[in-house]
Amino acid sequence: MVNLRPISAALHEKAKRELNEKPERIEEDLAALRQWLARTPHIRARIDDQFLVTFLRGCKYSLERAKEKIDMFYSVRTAIPELMRNRDPDRERIREIVRLGVGLPLPLTDGPDAPRIMLIRPGVYDPKQYTIEEVIKVSTMINDILMLEDDNMVIAGQVGILDLANVTSAHFLQFTPTFVKKMTMMSQEGSPLRQKGFHYINTPTGFETVFNMFKSFMSEKNRSRLYVHGSNLEKLYQHIPKRLLPQEYGGEGDSLKDITANWEKKILSYREYFLEEDQYGTDERKRVGKAKTADSLFGMEGSFRRLEVD
Repeated sequence: MVNLRPISAALHEKAKRELNEKPERIEEDLAALRQWLARTPHIRARIDDQFLVTFLRGCKYSLERAKEKIDMFYSVRTAIPELMRNRDPDRERIREIVRLGVGLPLPLTDGPDAPRIMLIRPGVYDPKQYTIEEVIKVSTMINDILMLEDDNMVIAGQVGILDLANVTSAHFLQFTPTFVKKMTMMSQEGSPLRQKGFHYINTPTGFETVFNMFKSFMSEKNRSRLYVHGSNLEKLYQHIPKRLLPQEYGGEGDSLKDITANWEKKILSYREYFLEEDQYGTDERKRVGKAKTADSLFGMEGSFRRLEVD
């Protein structure tokens, strides 16, 4: 018996239409993934139905692609312990960043089968007080929770809004090419979630340099889904209705304060989950074939040449 959360009729139809989901096959596919993991000693993975179905959905029910994605998911995470280890939500440093509300999933979607909207506000943290690694660590925690409980995110994907108001050169200097490579690999190859669009607002001077760096590591499909609106929120409203946005963005939704407070409670409620997470990952000594180390995954030699040409 499959132990999955029921989904809405609209998401059920979307999963069938866009992801090749066939309810009568899910149990068999989940069993196949568990059997493969049992025969794959270098991967220590969660094996519950709700976790594994995220990879099936993200890979449109291709078992081979789902296996590759699970492997890369854990390989990338193991290679970046500065982001993925020691994520205790009760640590004061983490709680401080959560309270800033740097990354916030918006409560409403544009319809029952629409993507989740993520609002990202790097300008609210002080780069003299926090590193970008600390900030992204908290973002990975929010993303993990969404993977587990947000069916809109898993089935319909996500749309990002990056608000660059109050971002300074000190923020940009934290985005080294190596870090950008890690970020893009984690969000593309190392994630089963689908990016459906990204909107940049309040873009400052110097934005183009970092923007072009990110684009150089992105797939062509993801590059085509980028939108730069500057300070013109009316352009943003053409893509994301006001009723979905926080009040501080001229919207009709909840306030940023309320959304942040709700997420602080939610993250704390997942404390046991995040403490358990440190036991999962890959042991490259047990991998058959070439090891996926930080150097092989994020090696930058060719990337610097590409940046110079661009």
